[in-house]
Amino acid sequence: MPDLDQSFAALADPTRRAILARLAEGEATVQDLARPFAISQPAISRHLKVLEDAGLIETRIDGTSRPRRLKPDTMSQLWHWLGQYRALWEAQFQRLDSLLDSLEDPPADPKERKP
Repeated sequence: MPDLDQSFAALADPTRRAILARLAEGEATVQDLARPFAISQPAISRHLKVLEDAGLIETRIDGTSRPRRLKPDTMSQLWHWLGQYRALWEAQFQRLDSLLDSLEDPPADPKERKP
């Protein structure tokens, strides 16, 4: 299991989440990843280092190019961990829905209300 604290700390930054969203479409170089942001290439490289240290991405060496890509195993483990809590909350919401469905609707006409 990845270090959850490190992974979630990496995911806390919106730029890093945007980088992950881009990498979900496929590999990309630092230049590709820096293009949509109004920050320097070294700043993007620092974000990539945080993501790599958290185990969320990896670098592939291709000659002089160093494209980044998602590490699906780590992302899958995070989804699995989150899924436990999703199931818990969905069960709670289903219980709430059942309770609300069981309550009587108040009469529309105020004269029909019982004191």
